[in-house]
Amino acid sequence: MPVIELVYETHSTTVDNETGDATGWLPGELSAAGREQARELGARHAGAATVFTSDLGRALETVALAFAGTDVPIFHDWRLRECDYGALNGAPFAELEPEKHLDLAFPGGESYRDVVARVDSFLADLRRGWNGKRIVVVSHAAPRWALQHLLDGVPLERLVGTPFDWQPGWVFQLQ
Repeated sequence: MPVIELVYETHSTTVDNETGDATGWLPGELSAAGREQARELGARHAGAATVFTSDLGRALETVALAFAGTDVPIFHDWRLRECDYGALNGAPFAELEPEKHLDLAFPGGESYRDVVARVDSFLADLRRGWNGKRIVVVSHAAPRWALQHLLDGVPLERLVGTPFDWQPGWVFQLQ
């Protein structure tokens, strides 16, 4: 059975990341350090077959800087967005209490299981057309938790709310 190598990258560091705010579905803006990280991301993935990215501003900015001047196809997909914190989009991260929102939607937003459902839909579409390819996904923390849950079998309860542990990409095998 053909396998898709999915390399997941988090969007580069934002001003909100540096101030401790949870951007959620707001666009966000890369910091100076984030812009440099984006260029490094592009160098790491020069041989990608394609890039899929969240359609939120900080992910779009990351991909634009990372793959500027290349012919790597880039697709924007709303299903790769961060969790919608609803009324708490832009609030200090400390106010989110993510563990309370595994199944209970944020006021005016969604739950982490909602994120899992939309990422699962994205994966189903990938299986239809990208077999045998290496693709890069640039997204956010909650979609990474969804990938770890769906593809590695890690219970969502163990993932949600864990401190962010940045690394230069996570590799998943999608069959």
